[in-house]
Amino acid sequence: MTGPLAGFTVAVTAERRRAELAAMFERRGARVVSAPALSIVPLADDAGLAAATGDCVTRPPDTVVATTGIGFRGWLEAAEGWGAGEELRAVLGRAELVARGPKSRGAIRAAGFAEAWHAESESCAEVLERLLAAGVTGRRIALQMHGEPQAEFVAALRAAGADVVEIPVYRWVPPPDPAPLRRLAAQITAGQVDAVTFTSAAAVTALLDLAGPEAPAILCSFRAGVLAACVGPVTAARLAAEGVPVAIPGRSRLGALVKTVEDELPARAVRVGTLDIRGHAVLVDGEPRQLPPAPMAVLRALAAEPGRVHSRAELLAALPRGADEHAVEMAVTRLRAALAPARYVQTIVKRGYRLRDG
Repeated sequence: MTGPLAGFTVAVTAERRRAELAAMFERRGARVVSAPALSIVPLADDAGLAAATGDCVTRPPDTVVATTGIGFRGWLEAAEGWGAGEELRAVLGRAELVARGPKSRGAIRAAGFAEAWHAESESCAEVLERLLAAGVTGRRIALQMHGEPQAEFVAALRAAGADVVEIPVYRWVPPPDPAPLRRLAAQITAGQVDAVTFTSAAAVTALLDLAGPEAPAILCSFRAGVLAACVGPVTAARLAAEGVPVAIPGRSRLGALVKTVEDELPARAVRVGTLDIRGHAVLVDGEPRQLPPAPMAVLRALAAEPGRVHSRAELLAALPRGADEHAVEMAVTRLRAALAPARYVQTIVKRGYRLRDG
């Protein structure tokens, strides 16, 4: 497959919209590893959401904060499924509605309501600043969450005198099958993926928690070159605190996240002459050629210093599992076959091999 991400492997840890995100990467030529870090509790089965909704109907809030469009819509749909749709709509119709961004604002309007205010920056920090500036003492505020607790947000409101009810829409729990995430952890440390994408802070935590004692090795891999791409600064916070350089799009959108990866990975490719060396493939004059791990390891070692003669012992050390010098010869043979017809890899008799640098 051709495309700007041809030759790269990208991991997707999202559960919601996983297929959509994977398809966007695949259309750009990437090989995708799908490893959901979390599973979403179905709204119809979420007793916590039902209880919070009933609390709002019994004791209506003065202000309702909608943090996400899908979360606000999901809340209304779940309430309708429980037979509480009309009561909740009546509560929302009397409350001051505050939107965190354009998607939550759009969901408010699509439901037939009008927002009193929305944050231009699409950040919870701006919402909190506005609420505190207006004064919240004695006010009841319903905060529609999306997957994760907003501990600092809630604590600040309560410290200022507000009565806060948390609406836990789309609560996340560990995935029913953790095997794909375990495999991804091993692939990261083995350098078998070029980028890992995260769409929530909880997904970052889930990966590192599942890795347990191997978590430091995963962080080292991210620092050493595996791209960590996060949809926004909140998602990136844990990795950034660990000293991991994180790629974050200018806007917290899936399309922007994909574009960030699309820009970042090709810029990291190693280029020697007409060769563009990527994660699991090499582009020869723009045409992708797939390479097994051993020939790719030899090519990377040669490309680190093109033109210099590398001994068989050096190249043997670069092989994924090590073997003997015959394994080096086999890897070089397969590498030459993949790069044919041009003679990129030269044999220097009794000394080793080198990669042409021109």
